[in-house]
Amino acid sequence: MKLHVYRPLPGASFYHIILLVLFGLFSNIDCSAQAVGARRLVSFGASSGLADDTLYLDIDQDIAVQLMPFDEVMKVAILHSPLIKYQNEITNSLNSAYAVSKVQILQNISGFANYSGGNQTLLATSATIPSGRESIGQLANGYRVGVDLRISLFDLFGRKHLVRQAYSNYQASIVQKETIELQLKRELITIYQDMITAQQVLKLRLIDEQASLAAYRIAEVELQKGRISADILANATNRYVETKTTSEQVKGDFLKNVHYFETMVGVPIQRLKRN
Repeated sequence: MKLHVYRPLPGASFYHIILLVLFGLFSNIDCSAQAVGARRLVSFGASSGLADDTLYLDIDQDIAVQLMPFDEVMKVAILHSPLIKYQNEITNSLNSAYAVSKVQILQNISGFANYSGGNQTLLATSATIPSGRESIGQLANGYRVGVDLRISLFDLFGRKHLVRQAYSNYQASIVQKETIELQLKRELITIYQDMITAQQVLKLRLIDEQASLAAYRIAEVELQKGRISADILANATNRYVETKTTSEQVKGDFLKNVHYFETMVGVPIQRLKRN
């Protein structure tokens, strides 16, 4: 009795792996529509603190399309920025100081009013009055008003410089506010673009992960049928683990960019969703 041992042709295992990968890709295309609901949606709800307010961002759809226009996002960021709120208070304070400097000269002008009544007799003496005689005068009763005006040399020559200084400080605070807004816009553009880039990379990594998963499952079936060796299954397993690890890292980067974006804008991403 002779035993015949089957020996695969050289390079047969290589072509076999290629066929498995191609089959996995086609299988991935057929099942992608079913996998979208489970693998292509990233949920956000914890940031809003509301259990029933969960937002799903579709990975296959550009995030710029899912969110409101960037100009509207920028307005929301300016409205909720603590730095801009602080600068607004400084601007209001300096504007009040400028208004005070313009009317500060009025503190040198004062008025008075009173009413006199009763016995207003005055006893007056003078060297021209003969000895032993007194001059008695009577003041009329009634209202008396008057104005007191005192202007110093500093008010004449230094007041205009104080007013100009107060106005310059007020204008400087406005320019400082515009500078903060430009800085906020620059940082927001950077985070916004990083978030879009991370989404595009995540889309590609998920495709790679699904293809490697399909190849891994096919390799399991082929091993059970005895058509491939355990080394081929180990290679498919290692490939799937690598792609899965990479996709999870990219997903983490995408989520970090989303949360950075939320922090910069000042509101949860739920409120930035297009209606």
